[in-house]
Amino acid sequence: MPAVEMRAVSKSYRRRRRPPQRALDALDLVVESGSVHGLLGPNGSGKTTMIRVLLGLIRPDSGEVRLLDRPVPGALPQVIGSVGALVETPLFFPGFTGRRNLQLLAEAAGVPRARVEQVLELVELTDRAEDRFKGYSLGMKQRLAIAAALLKQPRLLILDEPSNGLDPAGIRDVRELIRRLGDDPAVTVLVSSHLLTEIEQVCSSVSILTRGRCVASGPVASVLAGRSSGDVRLRVADLAAAAAVLTGAGFSVAPDADALLVRAVPAPAEITRLLAQTGHYLEELTPVAADLESAFLELTGEPA
Repeated sequence: MPAVEMRAVSKSYRRRRRPPQRALDALDLVVESGSVHGLLGPNGSGKTTMIRVLLGLIRPDSGEVRLLDRPVPGALPQVIGSVGALVETPLFFPGFTGRRNLQLLAEAAGVPRARVEQVLELVELTDRAEDRFKGYSLGMKQRLAIAAALLKQPRLLILDEPSNGLDPAGIRDVRELIRRLGDDPAVTVLVSSHLLTEIEQVCSSVSILTRGRCVASGPVASVLAGRSSGDVRLRVADLAAAAAVLTGAGFSVAPDADALLVRAVPAPAEITRLLAQTGHYLEELTPVAADLESAFLELTGEPA
C-alpha cells in the first residue's frame, strides 16, 4: 500500500487581471510505504502546493489524492492522526524548556507524557531537554520541531525543507536524524528539499517536479541510470604531460588522485586520438556517472 498516491491532480490559483497560475498540472506521484522519499524541484515547481493538498490545507481543482490508502480530503479526519508534518516551525514558548514545550503539545494532542521522553531521545535532545527553547541553536530548534511532529507516532512524516537556514553542523544533525527515522520500516518519510546532495545521501527514492508535473520518480539509482555527467576519468603514465596536451586542445582538466578528470567531453574518442598522437597511451578511460544534481538539471532545465 503506497503511503501517498496522487493521480492527475491539478491546482490553479486565481490572479487579478492575469490568467490563473497553474501550480499543479495533472500531477502523478506515488510514494511507497517504508521509504525515505525525496521531493525535488526548482522554485515554483509545485512542491509546497503538493504538500498542502496532501495535508488538506487546500483542495485540488481535479484529480485523486490518497493518503495511507484513504481519500483526501474526504477521509482526512480519520487518517490525519497517523501523519506528522513539519511545514513551518511550530510556535514554541521561548521561555519554556524543550521538554515542557513538548509536554504541552502532548497534552493538547492526548499523547502520553512517556512519548515526550521517547521523541527527545530519538532526536538526541535528552541532555538539553531542561534548557530553555530561546537558548537553543537553530539546529536544536529544528530537531525539537521534528520531535513535535513525531509525538503521535506517525506512519507518514512530511518534512518541508528541514535543513533550510541551518549551518553545516545543523544540516549534518538533521541528515543523521532522517537516516535514523528511515531505519524504521513502519514509518514513511517524505522530504522536500532544494539541497540535492542531502536528498542523495538520505533518500532511497526521489521525485523531481517542474512546472507542476513529475518528470522523474523512482529509486535514486533508477533516476540516475543511463545518465552520464559528460566527464571522464583517465590514467596515463605521465599525467602532467597529458594534462598539458588536453588543456592545449581546449579541454577542462583537473587532477583526481592518481588520474585526471576531464569535464564535459562530447566524444571520448577525441581524447584517445589526441593523447595517442602525442605518445600518451591510455591505461584507463572511464565515464563519470551522473549525480542527482546533473539529473536534476537535465530533467528540469533549471538551475539547481
